[in-house]
Amino acid sequence: MTGVGAGDAWNRTCQTLKHELGEATFGSWLGQAALKEHGADICLVAATGVARDWIRRHAWRRIGELWAQHDPMGRHLDLKSRMEFEALGEVVSAPATAKMIEISVPAPTMGHEPSLRAPARLGLQERFTFDTFVQGPANEFAFAVARRVASWADGHFNPVLFHGPYGFGKTHLLNAMAWEAMQTGVDKKVVYMTAERFTSAFVRAVQDRQTSAFKDELRDADLLLIDDVHFVAGKQSTQEELFHTLIALVEDGRRVVMTADRSPSELVDMEPRLRSHLQAGLVCGIEPADHNLRLGILERKLATLAGQGGFAPSARIEVLQFLGDRFTDSVRELEGALNTLVARVGGDLARLSLDEAQAILRPHLSCTEKRVTVDTIQKVVAEHFGLKQADMISERRARAVARPRQAAMWIAKQITTRSLPDIGRRFGGRDHTTVLHAVRRIEALRMDDPALARDLDILLRKLRG
Repeated sequence: MTGVGAGDAWNRTCQTLKHELGEATFGSWLGQAALKEHGADICLVAATGVARDWIRRHAWRRIGELWAQHDPMGRHLDLKSRMEFEALGEVVSAPATAKMIEISVPAPTMGHEPSLRAPARLGLQERFTFDTFVQGPANEFAFAVARRVASWADGHFNPVLFHGPYGFGKTHLLNAMAWEAMQTGVDKKVVYMTAERFTSAFVRAVQDRQTSAFKDELRDADLLLIDDVHFVAGKQSTQEELFHTLIALVEDGRRVVMTADRSPSELVDMEPRLRSHLQAGLVCGIEPADHNLRLGILERKLATLAGQGGFAPSARIEVLQFLGDRFTDSVRELEGALNTLVARVGGDLARLSLDEAQAILRPHLSCTEKRVTVDTIQKVVAEHFGLKQADMISERRARAVARPRQAAMWIAKQITTRSLPDIGRRFGGRDHTTVLHAVRRIEALRMDDPALARDLDILLRKLRG
């Protein structure tokens, strides 16, 4: 009977909240909340930490008043995120007493398709916020644009298209915009979906003769966010629907943001009208992360993993440097390499040597590593700095020659299996101490010299193909 009474009290509380907050706001923040019992305690479990924080700031006092009115037993109501509640269950519950009863909570629906407003239904990832996004020269403009749109600032471009290859942070930005926009515009309707989900939902709506409900749900959005819009290229009817949705929203002054893996001009399979309208707004490219940005991403990821695993957020700088130098094509691959190391050594990551890290990650590198010779490195470096390959092995000590030569030695140490003496022999018969000095010198300089760091980044990408 306890559970039933709590459920009734919560149902009545929700009916009042829907009326006072409105269907859109209620659906965004409370539509996915669940009332749970843990022993004699009652807890409102929000879908995410972001939803929990919004509820606490904007609705918790009112929820407490309504709960006190409707719960005949006068029980205390607590508030936690789903992650917090699950952790609580793991800590305080023994197998014989771990009895958690989920009480049904009314959630708003619209037509055939469940509301797209509730964060859990949106498919948003709680970890992708502006606070966890690491900025750098490669993405700072995109970040600034995203923050401006999410704050509902006037004078925005419409639509906005972020583009860049896989793993460059586009999905992170779109998720962050959704969370921020829902917090700063509590009366606004935010819709986030992948282009794949847009396609499947549209096809299902056509099959079920629910196209009007589908269109109304999307065209009523104050902010529509669509990830991976290149997915619709070649799908004629889906492109047609997306085009008319885009036009309707833009003409009504509502905001549209999309992401793609290429610029609109390169989306050759996309319907020309849709491609033209994407080009008419703000097209914002996201460049590959440079070395310093990759190190920042690793440090942020390490801190996040440490918070989850309870270990000190530290690792040897040479290990982080190695990861930043070897995994340059995708932030996801970079984070995946760090995940692999943490999974293998856990809290002992700070004790992991460079040789041990390389051994653990060798299987991940072998399938992608391109075999590069010292001769090739000398040619590419010389060409990049406007020198002759002969300068790489000459005795010239002018800085304009010596620094590129040191850079070439450093690169040879990074991406070939040659020993220091072997590298020295290929640079005009120099000994291993000269190579070691060059490697250490470049390591020190690139931390304080952004121009050199960019040069090294470009050279590594070129050599690795």
